[in-house]
Amino acid sequence: MNIDKRIADDLAANDVSFVTTVPCKQLAGVIEEIDQRSDIFHIPSNKEDEGMGLCAGAWMGGKRPAIIMQNTAIGVTINTLATLIQYYRMPLPMIISYRGELREPVACQVEMAVHTKALLAQMHIPTYHFHWQSDVEEFDNILKYTFMCNKPVAILTDANFWGGYGDQ
Repeated sequence: MNIDKRIADDLAANDVSFVTTVPCKQLAGVIEEIDQRSDIFHIPSNKEDEGMGLCAGAWMGGKRPAIIMQNTAIGVTINTLATLIQYYRMPLPMIISYRGELREPVACQVEMAVHTKALLAQMHIPTYHFHWQSDVEEFDNILKYTFMCNKPVAILTDANFWGGYGDQ
């Protein structure tokens, strides 16, 4: 199974037509897949909170948005999530590389991983952790859920999900 294509296909099948991304090594394949698609408008973002603002504009303009980002910037998105995305009840699937978890080779990534799930829980954001590639089977249902209830959701995708860092 090509996991990158599967994610892009599920986004398109759920009428997600606007995706903003912040670069991450783990997410490079899915970002490239989305960038090549004609049914999804892709705009790279400099920062995660900026990307959420772009997604809010897309939602207000009648598009279904998603953001692809790293967990290491969750801290800078708290205000945007609370005062824009949650306050105005905007659905926002957040596909998040869960850096700092098992098999992470970069030590400084670990500190934010310790706080990621707690911050999302404090914000009452439904969170799903994809550890095995078979976990992607739930992605379609997660997308349906976020657009049904007009809430953001976090999909944490760790190194194991993406196939590690070449150490397998």
